[in-house]
Amino acid sequence: MVADRKRVLDVGNCALDHGAIRQLLESRFQAEVRQAHDWEDARRQFEQASFDLVLVNRILDRDGSQGLDVIRRLKADQRLGNVPVMLITNFEHHQQSAVAAGAAASFGKRQLNDAGTLEALERYLGS
Repeated sequence: MVADRKRVLDVGNCALDHGAIRQLLESRFQAEVRQAHDWEDARRQFEQASFDLVLVNRILDRDGSQGLDVIRRLKADQRLGNVPVMLITNFEHHQQSAVAAGAAASFGKRQLNDAGTLEALERYLGS
């Protein structure tokens, strides 16, 4: 692993979506991408490493819980509250709720390879 490589934690995406996200982030930004399935799994990942960006699915694949709850927990944690986080959703009203909870403006899975998505990711993963 390259020492200055950015790290991303992908929370709650199914294997197929995680693979697409990982492929984009590794090829475009040379980022290391780790996967977590729920809040507890994400918390354990933070005990092992720091992350430059957290991407959270709107509805977590494994248990159907709300990604917005993960964002709220992350932002409420004194150690983790400054880590940038984005909610992955195609629904604008969910994006607005995430931003109100402290997340950065984000994108939906349908926009994964759009210029606007790449620009949003560049803010956190660019060199």
